Amino acid sequence: MSGSKSVVVLDYGFGNVRSAERALARAGAEVEITADYDRAMAADGLLVPGVGAFAACMEGIRKVRGDWIIGRRLSGGRPVMGICVGMQVLFARGIEHGVETEGLDEWPGTVGPLRAPVVPHMGWNTVAAPEDSRQFAALDADARFYFVHSYGVGDWDLETHNASIRAPKVAWTTHGEPFVAAVENGALWATQFHPEKSGDAGAVLLANWLDTL
Repeated sequence: MSGSKSVVVLDYGFGNVRSAERALARAGAEVEITADYDRAMAADGLLVPGVGAFAACMEGIRKVRGDWIIGRRLSGGRPVMGICVGMQVLFARGIEHGVETEGLDEWPGTVGPLRAPVVPHMGWNTVAAPEDSRQFAALDADARFYFVHSYGVGDWDLETHNASIRAPKVAWTTHGEPFVAAVENGALWATQFHPEKSGDAGAVLLANWLDTL
């Protein structure tokens, strides 16, 4: 049961922490919003939200030692989930207005401007997920999720050549051109869309994450 799972929503100044808290609580988690290192390390799951600019989010994460928290949790196989810019900062770098900022480098790749006729990409869209995805388990292929962003990752650069290492599962959405919509990589999950704003479909995805904790 997911009801006894504890989740910390990392409070670093950039993110919809209250909506994330409410959505996780509805899914059955015990939720705390904090940047406290020890509490973030001790929780069953850590959720990293993000809204705004890549560079500003990275500055906020580093100020609260979030880079250490995320890295230490993942090195011990402790679940972490990033949402929106909280997903983007997990890549190697972000480029906004010609300025390049180092990310957390959990995955190779560059976050850049969406190449689409209408930006931002704002509203509901479907996601093409791998058939064996735990993230999207019990969700129909036509399930819709809420996006609001002007930047994304158009290329997935990580290749896994070791047969003993499970390759990340990558889901895609198209707005102008395809971009990474979600990643499931062992203890590290992330979504470009906002599950906490995606109604029943988002609630199912969050429950799927809680079931892994």
